[in-house]
Amino acid sequence: MKTVTVPFFISHQGCPHTCVFCDQRRISGADGEIPSAGEILSKIDVWRSKSGARPLDVAFFGGTFTALSHNIQAELLQPLQPLLARGTLRSVRISTRPDYIDEKHVAWLTEMGVGTIELGVQSLDDEVLAASGRGHLAVDSLEAIQCIKKVGVKVGAQIMPGLPGDSPLTSLESLDKVISAGADFIRIYPTVVLKGTELAQRYVKSVFSPLTLERGINLCKILLQRAMRAGIPVIRIGLQADEGLSSETVIAGCWHPALGQLVRSQLYADLIDRFVAPEQSVTVYCNPARHSDVVGIKQSNILKQAERGVRMHVVHDSSIVKEEIKVTNEGSSTKYSIINDINYSISEV
Repeated sequence: MKTVTVPFFISHQGCPHTCVFCDQRRISGADGEIPSAGEILSKIDVWRSKSGARPLDVAFFGGTFTALSHNIQAELLQPLQPLLARGTLRSVRISTRPDYIDEKHVAWLTEMGVGTIELGVQSLDDEVLAASGRGHLAVDSLEAIQCIKKVGVKVGAQIMPGLPGDSPLTSLESLDKVISAGADFIRIYPTVVLKGTELAQRYVKSVFSPLTLERGINLCKILLQRAMRAGIPVIRIGLQADEGLSSETVIAGCWHPALGQLVRSQLYADLIDRFVAPEQSVTVYCNPARHSDVVGIKQSNILKQAERGVRMHVVHDSSIVKEEIKVTNEGSSTKYSIINDINYSISEV
């Protein structure tokens, strides 16, 4: 049964830095105030009333949770303890920087019900980190992942392709290192240029060139496939669209309200391009959960195939795994996988 996550945004709270790309309040659409115990319990109660029998998690997003004073961390976690003890809540998730993690702190967080820690890794290249104003080194991220894993807490890693000084190869190397270090899941957030940030000033002065949407999709599909091959879930691609992000606040970079679907759709489009010759009529069978990805947003994949003279009909088949399609044409029927049957070159980005 899918878990319901009750979110609390503490944007930029505790963070000792303002990275060149960062505007946490704009990203979250929240003011970042620390919620009171009453506010926390009231929100959980509302979400619980709407969740049915599904289990609940609480997540503190944004900011640097472990850089908050110990008293504030305790004030946020203490109201959850009776709910955790009764089983009303399953677990707690926090986000933080890799340079504010140590084994003793993680052990205490575990005692307070924290089961998942997400790290803003962003890159594992020291030059990229320095150019982005991160204030820590790549080794801090690797040590933090290993520290969290040692205590038995799940660890997620956020990476940001397209930062200043970054390259497609550097982004791929960062992903590989995060996977090797033991991350349990990954978020891929291609860099966007937000109004009011240092990166926006660099962009206006033409000293920073962000990833375009097209190049970002091409890079993210390679990163996604690499993670899938390693068996590591990518739980999100692209910043979430909400009241804080729009065409008015994002002035450049790889951003789209459905970026994750665009990336997954491109994987299936590439697979069909590779194995379906032009001027054919084919039926493509896919898992029902991947129908929209195979068809594409506004049937974009079907329309692209029509330009090649391919007449493509998409049919649901629950026996097919999500990462595969079955292509049937004139009596032949073959399965293909977006994980194993496409080999990308990073030079394609």
